This record gives sequence, structure tokens and C-alpha cells, in this order.
Amino acid sequence: MTLHNRLKSLMLAAAAAASAFLSADAAPSVLTLSQYSNDSTIILPESFETDTHKMMENWYLRNYTALDADVDRKPDEEVSDEEITRRLAAIPTTIELPFNSIVRAYIDAYTRKNRRLVENMLGMSLYYMPIFEQALERENLPMELKYLPVIESAMNPDAVSRSGATGLWQLMLPTARGFGMEVTTLVDERRDPVASSATAAKLLRQLYDIYHDWSLAIAAYNCGPGNVNKALRRCTAEKKDFWAIYPYLPKETRGYLPGFIAATYVMTYYKHHNISPALAKKPILTDSVHVNRRVHFQQIADVLQIPVEELKVLNPQYRQECIPGDIKPYPLVLPANQTYSYIMSEDAICGNNADLYARRLTVEPSSGEADQAAPERQEGEWVNTEKVLYHKVKKGETMSSIAKKYGVSLWSLKHANGNIRTARRGQTLKVVTTERTFKPKAAEATPPAQGDDLLVKQEAPRAASDAADSTAVTASRPDASADTTATTAPETGKETPKQTAAPAPAKPKAAPAKKSTPAKNKKKKPATKTVTAKSGDSLDRIAKRNGTTVKEIKRLNGLSGNNPVIQPGQKIRVK
Repeated sequence: MTLHNRLKSLMLAAAAAASAFLSADAAPSVLTLSQYSNDSTIILPESFETDTHKMMENWYLRNYTALDADVDRKPDEEVSDEEITRRLAAIPTTIELPFNSIVRAYIDAYTRKNRRLVENMLGMSLYYMPIFEQALERENLPMELKYLPVIESAMNPDAVSRSGATGLWQLMLPTARGFGMEVTTLVDERRDPVASSATAAKLLRQLYDIYHDWSLAIAAYNCGPGNVNKALRRCTAEKKDFWAIYPYLPKETRGYLPGFIAATYVMTYYKHHNISPALAKKPILTDSVHVNRRVHFQQIADVLQIPVEELKVLNPQYRQECIPGDIKPYPLVLPANQTYSYIMSEDAICGNNADLYARRLTVEPSSGEADQAAPERQEGEWVNTEKVLYHKVKKGETMSSIAKKYGVSLWSLKHANGNIRTARRGQTLKVVTTERTFKPKAAEATPPAQGDDLLVKQEAPRAASDAADSTAVTASRPDASADTTATTAPETGKETPKQTAAPAPAKPKAAPAKKSTPAKNKKKKPATKTVTAKSGDSLDRIAKRNGTTVKEIKRLNGLSGNNPVIQPGQKIRVK
């Protein structure tokens, strides 16, 4: 017998044993379920890994709820299995809530190990539970399904599982888009409490319409209808519910329904386990407005004096703290007393630091000319300059939010203020920022060795030397004395040697300067002038501005290379 056939026969034998155990002839009681469901291979939901200390930093919990500081001093009361079974049976619901050892293990985990987590979730439920109940009511679903986010995400709208499920209801991306939810870089409606609750309620309604059994519908919500259908095909029991297909479900799903039962019990009977509820310090009444313009949370916070953290709690679907209302209208949830303020101040909000948050719609590509003066193309160095600012702490601000506002690290802010851990309202904090600027190297003067300045300065000495050279040549000619000393008087024709003094012929002899013709050449050469390079100038721009060519400018100024660097303020000679 091959290995494949052996494995197949073992699996069939295991399935037959499980079916026999859960056959209709012996309907499972609470005791048999407890014995059967003592499974140590199940995997606890990721919500049990929630960091309660980090959860306590939630802006809503800190500002809208009050927790009993002495809660940990009250021990959990011992409750028998029979009492838990009785309490579960007393919950008015159409969902079957049986008791077994796994349910007991989950209840103990909530009431003993994760008491602080239950407190925090009770505090968050003051805001989220009404939203869940409205969505479930619209689909005519059992209200106890509102406790599914307890085991899904520990009531954290920003929770993301290892498999990519996101939001309070831990919706997968294909499922969310299948229901028409928007998931983009800027907006993720899976994090929106209202939108995600509506989608989750529709999904649960569809699953119940498929199986007509809430235990199977809840299991399918966790692992998908495909895995549940596969488990149903493998199960041979006459009555096929969650407990019948239990051995064939994924390990993560085996503990899902027991976890839901435990969450329903704990959120209902937390007082019987000495867990102090989080009380509301003040009511949070919200309203929403439609935004038709692109606006950033910081712009709203600056004008309406609302902490950015509060906007993030009320609008967790905006992943980059930006509402892209210029694409299509989006809802903005605000405290009820601030909605009219937003409507009246919308122009001021959108105009606040508009250049900082504006998005360019059209951009012309660079020709590369402006890059000549770019810091990376210049010689110089970057210099760090420290600036000291002072910030007065406002209501709702934290050390982290202040550090983010000024673009400094949290460690730097704490270090500048004596390593304090928290900031008090009204306290003045010292903020040390660092500004990095580029200091260009001083431009060197262009060497005049090959320029026109040197040519002009040398013209006079050259003329003098040419004249001297021509005189020397004339004096050395054999007939020079006849031409310069033997002249005839116009009337008598007699020779007058004394009249031919040396200075007289010197004037015509200076004429050889005409042979070197530097003066004539100078008149024929085009005139040159000196221009001053401006910031961002290049040879091409200077040439076009002065009606010449780059090649000519490079020749006149002794420049070489395909694209020589021109410094602002540099003197350039052009035709």
C-alpha cells in the first residue's frame, strides 16, 4: 500500500470516529462537549496579543473615559461551570451559546489575564457599540453579533492582522472591494466604523442565508465559506453544525466560536468578575459634513482648535490624515458643536498653509538650465544651524504630537526639557530644531590669460614695438640714406642736406605701423562688453540674451568643457 493510500485510510478512520462520537444517536450534552472540545491545538485570536499599555494612549480613552484605578486590587471571583452555563442561557439571543472547556479557557483569559484589555474595550464600546447596533438592526440580525469586533480587533479600528485583515471587523481586501468599499492609498473604508459595520452586517446576513445556522455563519465569517463547505463535505454526521465539523476546520477557526461566546459572556457579566467598567467623563456627540475640497487634518486642527488625535479617532479611514475631497465628496465626522464652525470656516481652513498641502496639477519639465546653480552641482558644504523655539502645550497635545508638529524626534524634545515623560496643559516646552543650509564656495575670478582684456592691454606695447621694428628695418636698408637725406628743393633743384634732419623723415617712417595694422584689425573686430551672471544663468541663456553663441562666449572667457558652471555674480565677456 502506498503512503498516499495509508494517509487516506487514516483520515477516513479519523473522520468515522469523529462522526460516531457526534452521531445523532448520542446528542452531545454540555459535559460531552466539554470533554470533546478540550483541544490544545487551537490558536488564540490575535486580539489577545493587543498591547494594553499602548491602547491606553488612545486619545478617546484618555479624554472621554475614566477607569477605576483600584481595579487590579479586586480579585476575580471563582465561578463554577454550572453558574457560567446558567448565565449564558440567560442571555436573550437567537444564537446558541453552549459551554465547554474551550469557552471556559477563553472566559478565564478575559477575566484573569486580560482584565485591563476588557476595561479598555468597555471604554471603547461607549462610542462604537451604538454604531454596531444600528448596522445590525438595519439587517435584522441578532444584537449579540456586536461582540464580534471584541475578538476580531479588540475594538481597534486601525488593527491589521498578519493575513492583511483590517479594521474593527477585520475585513479582507477582496471581501471589502466585493461589497463596493474603497481601499486606496489615502482612504481605507475598512477602518471606517460606520462603513465597515454596514459591510460586516451585510456579509453576516449573506452567510446566514446560506447556512441557516449562526454557528456555521460565524465560522464562515472567520475562515471563509470555502473552508466551511469543505469541512461540511468531509463530515458524515447527520446534524452538521460547528461542533460537528469542528475537527475539519482550520485551527484558527476552532477557537473562533468559543471566543465569541466568551466575549459575549464577559461583556455582559463583567461586573460579576469585579471588572470595573470605563465610565464616560463626558458625552461625545458627533455629526458629519461632506467635504468637496482637499483638506488636511492639520489645517482643520489649526483653525477650529481641534486636536489632530481627535480627528484621527473620529475619522480613522483617512490613512494619510488627508481628505481628498477634490476627487469626490467625502464625509468628515466632527464633534457636534463643531460642524457649523467647519461650514462657516471652510475657506479659511482650506487656505491655511495652502502652499504646504497643495497638490500640483500641472508641472513643466525642466530644461536643465536651472540645475547649473543647484547645490549638488556647486562646490561648498552643508551647514547645520540650530534654532530654539518655545511651544505652549494645548489641550489634548502630547509629547509625540508636538515633536511631530515641529519635525523633531521625541527623544530630542524630551532631552531639551530635562527628559520629561509627559507634557501638561499650559506648560511651555523648549523645542530645538535644526535647519540645514548649503553654503556655496566663493567664486574664483576667471583667469584673464586668454581673455580680450589682455589683448586690449597688449595692443599699445605691440604697436610701439612694431614701430621700432619697422624703423630698425628701414635704417638697415642700403638706400635708406638716399631716401632720407638727399632731397631736392622744389624751385632751385639744389641739394639741401641740412634740411633733411632725422626728425623730419621720422613722421613718414612711422607709417610702417600701417603694415602691422593692429588699429585696422581692432576696428574690424566686433565690440565686446562685460555682463554679470544672475542666479540660475547658464551660457545658453547669456548667449540668447546677448545675441551671440555659447562657443563664442567660451572662447572669449577661456572656458572649456561641455557645460561649464557659471557662478552668480561672475563677470562674463560677450560680443
